[in-house]
Amino acid sequence: MQNIYEEILKNMPNSEVKQNELMSKHTSFRIGGPADIWIRVKDIDELIYIVNYANKNNLELSIVGNGSNTLVKDKGIRGITISPCFENIDIKWEGDIAIVNAGSGVKLPVLANELLKNEIEGFEFASGIPGSVGGAVRMNAGAYGGEMKQIVESVTFINEEGNLITVRNEDINFSYRYSRFKEKKEIIVNVKFKLSKGNAKEIKEKMDDLNGKRIEKQPLNMPSGGSTFKRGNGFITSQIIDEAGLKGYKIGGAQVSEKHAGFIVNTGNATAEDVLNLVDYVIKVVYEKYGKIIEPEIEVIGE
Repeated sequence: MQNIYEEILKNMPNSEVKQNELMSKHTSFRIGGPADIWIRVKDIDELIYIVNYANKNNLELSIVGNGSNTLVKDKGIRGITISPCFENIDIKWEGDIAIVNAGSGVKLPVLANELLKNEIEGFEFASGIPGSVGGAVRMNAGAYGGEMKQIVESVTFINEEGNLITVRNEDINFSYRYSRFKEKKEIIVNVKFKLSKGNAKEIKEKMDDLNGKRIEKQPLNMPSGGSTFKRGNGFITSQIIDEAGLKGYKIGGAQVSEKHAGFIVNTGNATAEDVLNLVDYVIKVVYEKYGKIIEPEIEVIGE
């Protein structure tokens, strides 16, 4: 990969390019082996270049944004790993409607605070989600009754052939923790939101209330991939895991959180294998005890 690395480095002067970069540095789980080549991309032309380069040279291309819902396996990621880092925020008003363009690399709490400053409501539910705009759209992130699909107007992305394309909300195929971007290697660069004029005091109170609930209920002091399991069909997943007696259960360095049974946390030295074995164990025990099927929400990549 040395020749490929040197060629990419030469042709992507505005991006950060590294070889054998440990993905444990770039995921909230703090787990993950090395990426052959890891690139933090800040320039659209360079992103188009690397997509075309990967296609031309038949190299695997993976996308890891903020890494807050991602588990990278212990042997790492082969080929090229892209971390889009577009951090623009632009706000335009049409009467009392705010048209907000945000780069895919903008962290949700950062965008929430910018919207608060501009007295824009409708984004409060996302203010404490520890992800990026691109990742949130990709998985239709949500909390406390809100979801990305409710506020996204359109998404601009680079498709698998290296073309810049914009699609409207109705063409994104949003559903629970799903969008078209989970199926294809389409790299989100910008998201347009349609939001409303609000009252700064009320927006702040709602954000504080929701974030207070998050702090109270979730194990934010330990590395994790956020909520590990999807919502149950007719049952509360964390509750049924708790009832199965699995709170605190450990395999290696991975543990079912003692604070919130829907989270698997890294107690300090967990491997991806530990996490995956624990996920499988939880699924098995819940099915054996209650006949209920639970599914993981975290995204697993690498080898």
